[in-house]
Amino acid sequence: MSVLTQTAGPASTLDIETVRRDFPILRREVRGKRLVYLDNAATTQKPQAVIDRIVKYYAEENSNVHRGVHYLSEVATEAYEGARKIVKDFLNARDVKEIVFTRGTTESINLVAQSWGRRNIGAGDEVIISAIEHHSNIVPWQMICDEKGARLRIIPVNDQGELSLDEYEKMLGNRVKLVAIGHISNALGTVNPIRKMTELAHAAGAVVLIDGAQGVPHGVVDVRDIDCDFYAFSGHKVYAPTGVGVLYGKQALLQAMPPWQGGGDMILSVSFEKTTYNSLPYKFEAGTPNIEGVIGLGEALRYISGLGVANVAAWEHDLLLYATARLQEIEGLTIIGTAADKASVISFVLEGVHPHDIGTILDQEGIAVRTGHHCAQPLMMRFNVPATGRASFGLYNTREEADLLVEGLHKVIEVFR
Repeated sequence: MSVLTQTAGPASTLDIETVRRDFPILRREVRGKRLVYLDNAATTQKPQAVIDRIVKYYAEENSNVHRGVHYLSEVATEAYEGARKIVKDFLNARDVKEIVFTRGTTESINLVAQSWGRRNIGAGDEVIISAIEHHSNIVPWQMICDEKGARLRIIPVNDQGELSLDEYEKMLGNRVKLVAIGHISNALGTVNPIRKMTELAHAAGAVVLIDGAQGVPHGVVDVRDIDCDFYAFSGHKVYAPTGVGVLYGKQALLQAMPPWQGGGDMILSVSFEKTTYNSLPYKFEAGTPNIEGVIGLGEALRYISGLGVANVAAWEHDLLLYATARLQEIEGLTIIGTAADKASVISFVLEGVHPHDIGTILDQEGIAVRTGHHCAQPLMMRFNVPATGRASFGLYNTREEADLLVEGLHKVIEVFR
């Protein structure tokens, strides 16, 4: 499984009770009830291994990286660069030079927009995104298109939440410079056919960026198999700390791009007459980085790899099927987004009840879901809803928790009956 898919596959071999014991926050109570955490598309909880690794860094290794010959700096740098190697292997990138650390998916996309986009997008050019994008993969391209006089074009979505590949293919003319699409919709769970979409874009001469914020947490991602030019993701979506992310970029493209931010560590030498920039990937990593976040990200990816990414995907797919069937039993509940290929994200509306009220009542039962537009307001407009409730499952969730969600929604209905 080289690109995410949620079609039938091998059964998961996860020992879920052992996995749950790895996440200390799952043992706590919320409002006197056992925590049922179903907000993983917003952020994931952290295993003890990641927490311990961060504590170890601060207790035993704390020092700035790349800038010292003393022992602690050497240890910290080794751990930091070791995490880069882990990310490179996790994505199957060709070289560690293709792995740039950022603050998250949003910064990764903005880096490409400001560096590659400003140099390569001009008046009359076109950028293609889709109707199901997160704001972070909409606004940066609006800004560049406005600045350069380029045109932003939108791939339409059908009533099931699937992109129209026929319309997409028709849009791929010689003016298209970039296609920027999400791997998985954070609001609907739709898994886009990104390998095929990348192939079509390249045939038209366009560069491809994949927003992988929801892709990396839910299955195997092989950037060489996808053949995308850029792939962005966030640590906190994949059981790592907040404030750290990754931009994968093909080496030739990154090499040709100018730095986005100036400062320390992204230079080889500075004088008042001339600055010489550092080599890849450091020319894109200005200033002191989120050292403990990067080290924590490496530990999180090591943890997931130990479980087996395919095992995690199979477990979550089972939860998706089970929870979908249970939710469909509830009278007046409508699932928004019923694509044939989905990750473990379920958005829904309940007749006569505002999503914020759903979330508030579920919270009283210790159940954490997300309510709102999920940073996808154009998508909400497409489906003619102001907001949805969203239950998003992670590797530590269970069928029992899906049942508790259903029980909680029946209590919501009782309140508004």
